[in-house]
Amino acid sequence: MERGVPIVEARGLYKCYGGDVEALRRVDFTIEQGDIFGFIGPDGAGKTTLFHILGGVINADEGEVTINGSSPQKAKPDIGYLTQSFSLYLDLSISENIKYSASLRQVPREQFEERKRELLRLMDLDRFEKRLAGQLSGGMKQKLALCCALISRPKLLLLDEPTTGVDPVSRRELWDILTRISGAEGGVTVAVATPYLDEAERCSRIALMYEGSFESQGSPDQLKRSLHLKRVEARSSDLDALTAVLEKEVVGIEDIQEFGDHIDVLGADAESIIEQASRSSDRAGLAFEATVESPTLENVFVHELTRSKDLADRGLFKFSERQRMAKGELAIDADNLSKLFGDFWAVKNVSLQIRSGEIFGLLGANGAGKTTTIKILCGLLGGTSGSISLLGRRENLRSADIRRRLGYMSQKFTLYDDLTIEENLKFYCRVYGIEKERRSERIEWALSSCGLEGQENLITGKLPGGWKQRLAFGACVMHEPDLLFLDEPTSGVDPLARRQLWKLIRELARQGTAVLVTTHFLEEAEHCHNLAFMVAGEVVAKGSPGRIKSEQPGRLVELKVDSIQAAVDLLRTRLKPWQVSIFADRIHLVILEGDSEDSLKQALLDAGISVLSTRQIPFSLEDSFIGIVERIREKRAS
Repeated sequence: MERGVPIVEARGLYKCYGGDVEALRRVDFTIEQGDIFGFIGPDGAGKTTLFHILGGVINADEGEVTINGSSPQKAKPDIGYLTQSFSLYLDLSISENIKYSASLRQVPREQFEERKRELLRLMDLDRFEKRLAGQLSGGMKQKLALCCALISRPKLLLLDEPTTGVDPVSRRELWDILTRISGAEGGVTVAVATPYLDEAERCSRIALMYEGSFESQGSPDQLKRSLHLKRVEARSSDLDALTAVLEKEVVGIEDIQEFGDHIDVLGADAESIIEQASRSSDRAGLAFEATVESPTLENVFVHELTRSKDLADRGLFKFSERQRMAKGELAIDADNLSKLFGDFWAVKNVSLQIRSGEIFGLLGANGAGKTTTIKILCGLLGGTSGSISLLGRRENLRSADIRRRLGYMSQKFTLYDDLTIEENLKFYCRVYGIEKERRSERIEWALSSCGLEGQENLITGKLPGGWKQRLAFGACVMHEPDLLFLDEPTSGVDPLARRQLWKLIRELARQGTAVLVTTHFLEEAEHCHNLAFMVAGEVVAKGSPGRIKSEQPGRLVELKVDSIQAAVDLLRTRLKPWQVSIFADRIHLVILEGDSEDSLKQALLDAGISVLSTRQIPFSLEDSFIGIVERIREKRAS
């Protein structure tokens, strides 16, 4: 089949639960052959319900949907479905999981081995065929789940948040695979729901969902143009003061968002905003720099959903008058921290200094040592060697006094699923020693900050993952910690909730809390004042987000061609594979010293591939992270 041929056609889809919960409100859309169609929206927008209907798991109450001309129930042999939770048997090997899926899908025996070999090579899993699924990293599990979904060679692949909890390197590898299987070579049409807007940039078309309706549809570029706004990236030595100036004295601003080392300002007239901000900054004695950039998909998402919706901006509770650390004091001073498990160095000679009021990001692939480092620092795990100072103390770091001044949100467990929301919050009030007279106030704030007022008697285990994360955050900060550890706090959280969480984190930092956060989502690492990248237990790069990006060798070039997969295959024969990646209808190339951009373009032309446009673009943190990790791997392999 060729591109332009409809694979999915939906008209007037409506689904209601319990008589009054409208999960879908008569949505219309078409997905064409070869599309990677992205569905983005906050928790409860209706994405999973829509996927259940497309997968033939449930029926719509009203409306009609066809897949390849048939109902979803009749089209099931042509559908592959990867659900939010891992759909694998952890005590079976990679090969056994694929074989089981093939038997369920009635894949002919004579075709099974050939298809399995092809998929294992595509996913780079052929070396690990006998390894148990339970022993795989998050990225490898998702690759295996893709193998299981693709073994029957479906025409439509449904992916419900496939990269939640997956590290940046594995995420890029997964998206490269999706691009390959959806191209002319693979012929698979992909529908994907994702909370990560940098991933949505890789989709050919996107639907923005809210409360069961489609707010807008189009390609990433179309949605950005429809915003009719420019993004001003403003920098100053005092971002808090600059934010105050922008909010009070500059007209024409649609939105302001603070990051670790800059501020994003949205407005229709970027030049006027810069001119006004420059004059106001001069009067206030502030250094000010600004550049005009294209809006991001997050700008589109937030603007669309806040422009006409009553989305309350939920603030932080009123702080008590107790003595806090002075801003700038050392909250963490770790010197040559190491942890040995048997003969494996999980953490090796890690040195970190984090000050009161600072948000410090610890980034790395799965298994890099981030969680082990946090557990050592907060006293849950003993280090093999090295020294630690917490909150100005080097002795008795596990004392009750120190623990009451710490907050910790773990990667996998913070809340008790079999307790109600209110019971969980009361438990943490007691754990953290919150005074009895303040407990009701803090619980009310935690419920309000999560949008759960009136729901305090719900069993926590029944909450959607994003809401559970927000509640876990509220539980670990109710006692106003001086030092806060957050291990992947926004995993699976939608962009609106993520933005609100980061506003709360910044407010805590302004009040003097030191924050150490790990994340797989590199766009949100921009909120950190400083970062450290970890590889194989070691810190390999440090600095502010801007500094790390500016120190990357080479240039990042965006290329648009008329045959994208053929171009990628050719370019990867002349460059290292990590230097070439696909973003929707464009290719990103990292051009290093010794690489010739002109000769690469000529090679494409010689192969009959037309170069439609080319431009240099700035490195993102994801580009920087992947470049650093891959160069270190190459160095250690040589």
